[in-house]
Amino acid sequence: MAFELVDRASGAAKFTATRCVLVFGSNAQLRSVAEVYAGSDGVTRFAENFAKVWDKVMMPDRYDVRS
Repeated sequence: MAFELVDRASGAAKFTATRCVLVFGSNAQLRSVAEVYAGSDGVTRFAENFAKVWDKVMMPDRYDVRS
């Protein structure tokens, strides 16, 4: 679904945005996090941070693995 901003005078569509674009555009904190991961070194940074968080969330329930 897309949302359009229509010029009242001409009736022409000026801007088109999806829900995702509106969410990222309206939330400054979410936008700043997305910009960090969207940078040229963002893939490596995202993979490292994701692995740390995944380990932090998943490992406390594992009683068969020693820390």
